[in-house]
Amino acid sequence: MSVEITAGPADVDDAADSDLLAAVTAAESVLSGRFGATVRLADPERLGGAGRSVVVRVRVASTPFSLPRTLVVKRYPSAVADRDPFAHEAVSHKLLTALPGEDRLTPELVAQDNGKRLVVLEDLGKAPRLAEKLLGSDARAAERGLLSWAHAMGRLHATTAGRDADFDALMRRQGSQCCADPIAVDVHAALAGLPKLLLESLEVDTPPAAVEFAEQALRGFGSSRRRAFSPSTSCPDNHLVTSKGVRFLDFEGGCVRDIVFDAACLRVPFPSCWCGYGLPAGMSEAMVAAWRAEVGSVWPDLDDDAVFLPRLLESQLLWVWLGTWRGLPGLDSALPSGHRPLDSPPRGTVLTARWVRLRSDALALGVKPVVAHAEAVIAALVSRYGQQAAELPLYPAFR
Repeated sequence: MSVEITAGPADVDDAADSDLLAAVTAAESVLSGRFGATVRLADPERLGGAGRSVVVRVRVASTPFSLPRTLVVKRYPSAVADRDPFAHEAVSHKLLTALPGEDRLTPELVAQDNGKRLVVLEDLGKAPRLAEKLLGSDARAAERGLLSWAHAMGRLHATTAGRDADFDALMRRQGSQCCADPIAVDVHAALAGLPKLLLESLEVDTPPAAVEFAEQALRGFGSSRRRAFSPSTSCPDNHLVTSKGVRFLDFEGGCVRDIVFDAACLRVPFPSCWCGYGLPAGMSEAMVAAWRAEVGSVWPDLDDDAVFLPRLLESQLLWVWLGTWRGLPGLDSALPSGHRPLDSPPRGTVLTARWVRLRSDALALGVKPVVAHAEAVIAALVSRYGQQAAELPLYPAFR
């Protein structure tokens, strides 16, 4: 075997090390096949991975070609049901690598192989993740990181506007039958199933007017003409804070979808994970303003509050309903809150905070059915988990 393991013996039997070595060996094969000469990799460093995927940083030990000193290898297991994270990852990187270098906010795709279910990517280095800024002690650094994330999201949307046909064509070439937006299936299921779940779990009725508003939001989500590429996940561990601004990692759900749905993540920070704390007053508003500054040249109608704010509230409601539908059944379990259990508030507190913010923003726009429904859910959650459930602490950096 040509893989050089400088951090340990090459014949480790442990399964965790075996999958790492297998990923590196596969990457050597893919790179050598692409460039037509032997490429040797060394010093694998595990970087994590979702589920059974393997993510590893490697040093390029030997190559007759001009390659970066280090690369990142991501290898995926077989697809499950109708969802294939590898397909979304590979297609997303193909789409984004085709952008001009100055517009690219993601790692460049170096090589991929469908059979080995593997991508080889540019290594963006060991810059801190946005999560590290938020969980640190420097409020200014955390604020800069959040605003950089918002600006980067807006630039990503602006530079990939209207790329539906390109993304769909790449997915067809990939041979994937997966839906273009994996989260869309869950959003539809959440709107259909949440009223019954709220009644059974919290004894909260969902008024017809609230259901009607949610259905209106879903129609807007599906028919929007303001569409661009979305990383899909909003976890702060997937945003690298570099000297050139935030760079996005992890496109296992990457797709082209309604951009305002992504913008709502600035009001419901990191709604796809349960490791979120609160933000200081005015922080979300500053982030939304930063995002709008980037997309305004492509979608000038979003500069108009009368157009933008109602749509933002609709998207915010979709995220809150989706998060509640996903999280409510497990609130009373002993599950840790996301992948940072020692750093996270209780899930009940995170969920309550999302409904509190929805109530506040709906009240500002005078959407009374959403206000009333949110108040009922908040009251039920506080009744079950105590008044402290309505008091989400700030990220450590802002205390």
